[in-house]
Amino acid sequence: MAETTQSQRLLNKVCIVTGSSSGLGRAISLAYAREGAFLACVDLRPDARQEVQAERAIDTDALIRQNGGRSVYIKADVSDAHEVEAMVKAVVAEYGHIDVLVNNAGISIEAGKKALKIHETPEQWWDLTMAVNTKSVFLVSKYVIGQMLSQDKLVSGDRGWIINISSIFGLVGGGYIPCYAASKGAVANLTKQIAMDYAEDGIHCNAICPGYTATAIFVNTTQIHDAEEIRRRHPLHGIGMPDDITGAAVFLASSEARWITGAMLPVDGGFTAQ
Repeated sequence: MAETTQSQRLLNKVCIVTGSSSGLGRAISLAYAREGAFLACVDLRPDARQEVQAERAIDTDALIRQNGGRSVYIKADVSDAHEVEAMVKAVVAEYGHIDVLVNNAGISIEAGKKALKIHETPEQWWDLTMAVNTKSVFLVSKYVIGQMLSQDKLVSGDRGWIINISSIFGLVGGGYIPCYAASKGAVANLTKQIAMDYAEDGIHCNAICPGYTATAIFVNTTQIHDAEEIRRRHPLHGIGMPDDITGAAVFLASSEARWITGAMLPVDGGFTAQ
């Protein structure tokens, strides 16, 4: 990860990835390190979730350092303003500035549970989902953008890159997931709002909308939903793997995306093309 090559598109960029310990956050963090970035791995705990045993051998930040990269782990509840503010200050204290933010932290309470429509859904499911999936994007963006605005623009005229992880269900409706779909729809439109508000400041904001991907959420989903049926809903190669998302995450954080902002990029094996 530390080897310098011409292909390192994020060389020396300081990147925050929330929800970095498992799944998409872990895969994106590792991909960024391979591209030469300095990582701030942010999560409630450094070790991966129990559902995906293959990720539990070594923590994300430790694996990056083991491979010669530079990374720190910062514990933070990204739905809490005080913890988010402290996290951003810790990143700046470590690296001096912030270039890239990936708002990846998220949950799906409805995954693995009995299918419920909105009139059956507990209010506490809604509150927790919106706090983790939507309020966190607001809070982390708020404090990171404040830091980015204090930094000089690069020669390119850019000042920062924000990539939000929405979902196919931020673009289309899903079955019996009112909390999750609403939270990811809010992330999609907040992405567009940030893009509009900060374009003149040189801050890009885009969203990736993954299809069903082999993460802990998918493991929980298949406890009550047929995995083969889910695979068939994705015309191209069935469900995705975390590494299928990383190419888009690297591209959107790179200079190659200099004229892109406010985009919703489905990485979904064709799910939303139907």
